Amino acid sequence: MRATAVRRTALAASAAALALLAAACGGSSDADAKDGKDEKGAANGSSSAPKTPAKALTAAELETAALAQGDVKGTKITKTGPADEVPADGVKVDKEACLPVAHAMYGVAQKGALATTKRRVIDEPKTDGKKSLEDVAKGEGADAFKDAFNLTSTFVALHSYEGTAGPDAFTALKKAAVDCAGGFTATVAGTPTKVVSMAEEKITGGDEAVAWTVTSESDGATAPVKLVALRKGGSVATFFAFNLAAAGGDVTFELPTAVVAAQDKKLA
Repeated sequence: MRATAVRRTALAASAAALALLAAACGGSSDADAKDGKDEKGAANGSSSAPKTPAKALTAAELETAALAQGDVKGTKITKTGPADEVPADGVKVDKEACLPVAHAMYGVAQKGALATTKRRVIDEPKTDGKKSLEDVAKGEGADAFKDAFNLTSTFVALHSYEGTAGPDAFTALKKAAVDCAGGFTATVAGTPTKVVSMAEEKITGGDEAVAWTVTSESDGATAPVKLVALRKGGSVATFFAFNLAAAGGDVTFELPTAVVAAQDKKLA
């Protein structure tokens, strides 16, 4: 495919996903007998949540548990700012059952949250002597485009919940993902994003973890993003990841497992 065609396809396919990331910045639980999780439980939205309330992290403790520069090799980690904040009432969906999924994409805390902190984790560019972005802009090869934009950006929202609110929020998200696997439309600040499907992925970590590949559509072109949720006690972390090169269809990017693992470690 010529470089210009690759760029055109990627930019069209990524429009909806980029709208999500601009405003905001899986799957099923792993079957594990010792954790009491199974595929049936994931499908019906049940949770392996403890019956007794989990201790909620304070705002200071949550900041300590949040990712910092150096926690994930080969990435740049920064705190988000006011421009990244999306209020709960600022997210609208055409299907009410899908609201927990839309909230997870935008890093919105659910009822019972005591504190929240957010991070942006972006892959560092690979300096391997290949063509620069200026070369790519001139159309010097589809491979150059793929290499230059094969970087994953992950928006991480870490919430501390009171009592059983954390497990309850996690369960609600799993149920919403099942109910909305066929798609829905989310609107923030007047900009709609059409989600056409949610496909299960496998992920491990925390007391329970779930992951999905979420496919969005814009102008007839589709783009994949990754959504992961991890619960450890009363804390819930959500991860929303996007890779621009993957929107062109020539790159398959994986779940941000290194980011998830690093956050899991800091919550332990």
